[in-house]
Amino acid sequence: MSARVLIVDDEPNIVVSLEFLMRQEGYEVEIANDGEEALESLVSFRPDLVLLDVMMPRLSGFDVLQRIRTHSELPNPVVIMLTAKGREAEAERGRALGADRYITKPFSTQELVAVVHEVLDTR
Repeated sequence: MSARVLIVDDEPNIVVSLEFLMRQEGYEVEIANDGEEALESLVSFRPDLVLLDVMMPRLSGFDVLQRIRTHSELPNPVVIMLTAKGREAEAERGRALGADRYITKPFSTQELVAVVHEVLDTR
């Protein structure tokens, strides 16, 4: 059975690219376009991994991550934060909230695939 990947991003171009990339790797994929959709998908889709944008409407990626890590009724997937903000303070906040990895946009697709494989293989 292939791993389930939830892609959470409000930028259509990024979503299309990530969805194509993850499907090419054989993962089952679901998309959420904002933080509230992400929380709904967490319950219904129960992903193994979440690719989570930081800056989104309705709920930020940080808010979603905090809820994932503090609400026991939600699944506890691997979370890779994706952000256009490369400041160290942002990365520290993500790690403090429980992000497994933090990747700055733009990123290499090969790097992202390698990180996804690594975190799923170690889980």
